[in-house]
Amino acid sequence: MLRKYTAPLLPFIAGWVLLLNSDLQMLSLINGLAQLCLFALVVCLPTWKTGRMSYVDIGWPLGVALIGLLMLVFAHGDSTRKLMVSVLYLCVGLRMGLTALWWWRKGHLKRELPRYQYQQRRWQKAGKTNEALAMQAEVLVQGLANASFLAVPALLMATNPSPVISPLEIIGLILWLTFFVVETIADRQKLRFAYAMRDQGRKHQVCNVGLWRYSRHPNYFAEWMVWNSLIIAAIPSWLALYGQEQVVIWLLVGLMLCNVSRLMYVTLVYYTGAVPAEYYSLQKRPDYAAYKESTNMFFPGMPK
Repeated sequence: MLRKYTAPLLPFIAGWVLLLNSDLQMLSLINGLAQLCLFALVVCLPTWKTGRMSYVDIGWPLGVALIGLLMLVFAHGDSTRKLMVSVLYLCVGLRMGLTALWWWRKGHLKRELPRYQYQQRRWQKAGKTNEALAMQAEVLVQGLANASFLAVPALLMATNPSPVISPLEIIGLILWLTFFVVETIADRQKLRFAYAMRDQGRKHQVCNVGLWRYSRHPNYFAEWMVWNSLIIAAIPSWLALYGQEQVVIWLLVGLMLCNVSRLMYVTLVYYTGAVPAEYYSLQKRPDYAAYKESTNMFFPGMPK
């Protein structure tokens, strides 16, 4: 009975255990314990008290920023590379985390966000009847992701002692800057559209302007590419571990690094991203079905 609730946690626990048995163990231990403390206070406790999981929107990005801060303070790699990856993680986490705190302050988290309401449909199909336990398992997945897979690019780069910056790292940085800007533009375009529709008294309109003309979720696509850019930038640091780490551990850490892309894709498309959002948009916005037919969901493309 308990297994169906805890099974989603196991891959992330296994990833963390692997890191604890690698040359990255001390930083992995510090980060993992810090993430669990953060989530216990900011997400798990409020979720238990209120019966709402929306606090993940505060805890997860602040956890990403925390990874950057911990690398800056505790890592002993090349100072330039360490500073670079720390700043990238801080920017990703604080951009979303500060926005979520603003929404919380305005009272928008007093009602469960639709993407977390959608999880209850999944629980019903999976036969999960203990809602409180299911909520705690769901939110812990996000914290354990920060403790394991999502920390791997930062761990590798922040501990690399080489003073030589690789072309792959430069390419990764350029791509990261590009898609971080794209994601910011997409979010601002949607916000401006929402304010314009509100001022005009038009409710439940479909945002199909700017980048939203070419993808139904350009912000999610750009966020995915931000993480892909971090993977690219971390490859030279992973290669530099060869010969210092047991080959099996080295290969498994490389698989974890590559799996960051898959993890973020599944999250942004199926888990808490596009699919839950569109389930409610189709019910709420009369023109969304036509928009869905004419516009790619995730990968940008010309309207049909």
